[in-house]
Amino acid sequence: MSDWSLWLEATGALAGAGGVGYARARAPRVYWSTVGLPLTWGRFAWSYRSTMDVCGLTVQPTGLRAFMTRNLARREVRPVAPKVRRIRPTSTGLRVTLRLPAGLEPVDVAVSSERLRHAFGVQSVTVAETKPGYVELRMTGYDVLRRVRLPRKARPRELVVPVALREDGTVFERDYRKMPHALTLGANSSGKSMYQRNLVMGLAKLPVGLVGIDCKRGVEHSRYLPRLSALATDPDMAGRLIDALVLEMSERFDLLALHGVSDLWDLPEKLRPVPLIVLVDEVAELFFVTSKKEEAARDRTVMQLVRLGQMARAVGIYLEVCGQRFGSDLGRGATALRAQLTGRVVHRVNDKQTAEMGLGDIAPEAVVSATSIRVDRPGVAVAGDTSGGWSRIRTPETTPAQAAAVCREYAHLTPELPFLASFRPPVAVPPMPTTPPSVPQP
Repeated sequence: MSDWSLWLEATGALAGAGGVGYARARAPRVYWSTVGLPLTWGRFAWSYRSTMDVCGLTVQPTGLRAFMTRNLARREVRPVAPKVRRIRPTSTGLRVTLRLPAGLEPVDVAVSSERLRHAFGVQSVTVAETKPGYVELRMTGYDVLRRVRLPRKARPRELVVPVALREDGTVFERDYRKMPHALTLGANSSGKSMYQRNLVMGLAKLPVGLVGIDCKRGVEHSRYLPRLSALATDPDMAGRLIDALVLEMSERFDLLALHGVSDLWDLPEKLRPVPLIVLVDEVAELFFVTSKKEEAARDRTVMQLVRLGQMARAVGIYLEVCGQRFGSDLGRGATALRAQLTGRVVHRVNDKQTAEMGLGDIAPEAVVSATSIRVDRPGVAVAGDTSGGWSRIRTPETTPAQAAAVCREYAHLTPELPFLASFRPPVAVPPMPTTPPSVPQP
């Protein structure tokens, strides 16, 4: 073989290696589909039984099975591993359905997920119980949270809003029918506002009413004005707005009683009031007072908010509460309100106590994950609910201008709600740019 041929082959090999490296760094989906998936599938098939044995995910066979194996099959009796029922590749990983033998539980597999991740050489392994006796290993081949892009088919519908991407490649959705109220915590620059922007952008496209409570003079929610039915910008206005919502809640309960139903969605569509989403930014501002005479008004506002959390779900009023910290140290009523917020999303926090406030009472094992979020990864959070399940998520990067543009585009969906008319400030129209006078040329 000539030197020229050797040079061409070496150049081609280097170009191929460079292309694979580039795809792995810049196009991970392409790399996974062409290189990562075949390698991982082969590694899984080759090492599955030994891996299960080393991870302690095997059980001793029954007496009958051991007798049949020893005397009829003439083979050595070995521990029984979960039986692989199905292997399904995805664009981000590999999903394997396992049938658990008697003596193994889903929690046993979940405890070994970190060891399985290293054994199969994947980014992460999560375990989900699909039905009694069956679990699904959801293996992710690469870091899907590095660059987040929601699938095109992930669109808002009814009261379901796709907000973020889970680390297993599935879409995290905010479903107000399943989790009517939620709490979002996070330090400054953790991505909490970005999460709220994505949520508002999805809600703006739905036929719902949006109510904003932003006691920081409306600096966050004012850009959503074209799509808001009401906005409170200080604690006094927030108190009056919450009183109006409680009165509306009472009237809606009267409507349910009149028609003999117990839920807003059981009413005929033509009689059904519009659902309301109450967005509370920096909830601690509702608790802080500067003088003794303000405490009575503060306590009333908080108790009214607790009433909404306890009863408003049935009449289609939902709470979305955000803050940096949320615990008993805020004052009277804080713990009672937090107990009503079933959905929890915790971004990067400054101390472990804050993570425990958000997740400690529903998913204690998720607290460690929340405290390990890196500073250079804004938008990464841990999402949990009262079922005990939790997952790491990340919201797509969204600018305030993008959220404002969506609110303007769907401003025609803003419902006319007379009881909130006094709380809706006029939408400012941006001034037309003026043309500077022309300067005559010398």
